[in-house]
Amino acid sequence: MSVPQQTFLRDAMRRLNMTREAFASRIGVSRRALDTWLLPAESAESRGMPEIVERFVNEILTRPADGQAAQSAYPGSGCPIQFEGRPQLLSVDQFSRESAEDLFRLADIMQPIARRQKISRVLEGAVLGNLFFEASTRTRVSFGAAFSRLGGSVCDTTGFTFSSMAKGESIYDTSRVMAGYVDAMVVRHPERGSVEEFARATNIPVINAGDGPGEHPSQALLDLYTIQREFSRIGKIVDGAHIAMVGDLKYGRTVHSLSKLLALYKNLRFTLISPPTLEMPAYIVEKLGERNHTVVQTTDLREGLRGADVVYATRIQKERFTDESFEGYTPDFQINQALVESVCGPDTMIMHPLPRDGRPGANDLSTDLNHDPRLAIFRQTDNGIPVRMAIFATLMGVENLVGRSMRDANWKSPAYIGVDDAVFHGID
Repeated sequence: MSVPQQTFLRDAMRRLNMTREAFASRIGVSRRALDTWLLPAESAESRGMPEIVERFVNEILTRPADGQAAQSAYPGSGCPIQFEGRPQLLSVDQFSRESAEDLFRLADIMQPIARRQKISRVLEGAVLGNLFFEASTRTRVSFGAAFSRLGGSVCDTTGFTFSSMAKGESIYDTSRVMAGYVDAMVVRHPERGSVEEFARATNIPVINAGDGPGEHPSQALLDLYTIQREFSRIGKIVDGAHIAMVGDLKYGRTVHSLSKLLALYKNLRFTLISPPTLEMPAYIVEKLGERNHTVVQTTDLREGLRGADVVYATRIQKERFTDESFEGYTPDFQINQALVESVCGPDTMIMHPLPRDGRPGANDLSTDLNHDPRLAIFRQTDNGIPVRMAIFATLMGVENLVGRSMRDANWKSPAYIGVDDAVFHGID
C-alpha cells in the first residue's frame, strides 16, 4: 500500500461520504475490526488490514453503487488552487467540495510529518516570505512551521512600522520586490482586498492569511478538516450537521470563510447567535439560503446551542470597530462549562479560532472548559500544520513527491503535546 492504512481508510470513507458504521457494513466487517485498522501503526491496539479488504475497498471506489467511477483524489491526481491562472490562495470561493477534500487527503498524508514522526525535504532551498502587516502569533508561526517542516526556510516581517510601506511604498512595489527575494508569500493585512493586490503583482504563490474583515481561507480549511476528523471519530458526517456560530459574526472573518466552505455540503442547519449589532453579513446568510441550508438567527445563546453538533465561538473583533459600539455583548454570551453541561450533548464539538480572551470578566469562551474533551481548540490549531503543509505542497507543485520523500525523525516527540490533552488527541 503506497499510503498508510489509516490514511487509505479515512480517504475511502470521505470519498464515499460514509460514517464508520456504514462503511464497516459496506465492506462486510465489524465496527470493532475497522476501528483497529484505523488506529495509527504505532498504537498497541492497531491491526493490519487483510489484503483482500484493501482490494475490495479499491474496487468499491472504482465502481461505486451509482455506477459512476469515483474521481481519483489521491495527491498527484491534481488539486489546483488558482487565482486568475496563478497558484495562489485568496478565498475559499476557489474551492469546490471535491477540491477541498482533495486537499484534506494530502493533509492526511502530511500528518506523520506534522506530528514530528517523519521528515520531508521536498521544499529544501525554497524561501517563504511571511508578511504580516497586522499582529499575529498562531497564524504566522503555523505557516512558518508548515513551510519549515517541508524543508524550506522562512523570512518574517511583522507590522507596518518596520515596512517600506510606512514610507509610502505601494502594495504593488512591495509585492514585486519581495517576489524577487522569496519563492512564496503569506500575507496578512488589515484592509479587505489588499492581499489580492499583492497577488496580482506577482506570479509566485501568494496565500491570504487574513485581509481585515474579509476572509481567512486557510483557517476555514483547517476548521473544516478538524470537523471531518472529529466527526469520523464519533461516527458522524458533515452533511446534515447542526452548526452553531456564536459571537462577533459581523467582523469575524473566520466564520465568514467557514460558512462559505460549509455551504458546499448538504442539508446543514446554521444557528447564528450574536447581538443585533454583530449579526452575520447578509450576503453570507443569503448564500447559505441559496444552497437550501436552514439558517436561524437569534440572540438567545442557551436555546441556540441546543442540539448543535458543532459550537464555533468567536471573540469580539474590537480592532475592526470604528464608531460603532458593541453593546449587547454581555456575559450572557459566554460559553462556559455550566452552559455546555446543561444544553450540549456528549459529542458536541466546541471550536474557537483563537486567540480567546481568558481574563476574568471576559465574555469569550471560558477557560473552565479546558479539561472537557469536547473542547477541540487545540486539536484545531494542531491541524493547521498539515493543512498548511498541504496548501504549500499543492501551490508549489510537489504534492506527489511527499509520500515517497519521508524518512523517520531522529528525535522522540511526546505522546501528547499538552498535559491536558484528551486521551484520543492525535491518536484517532
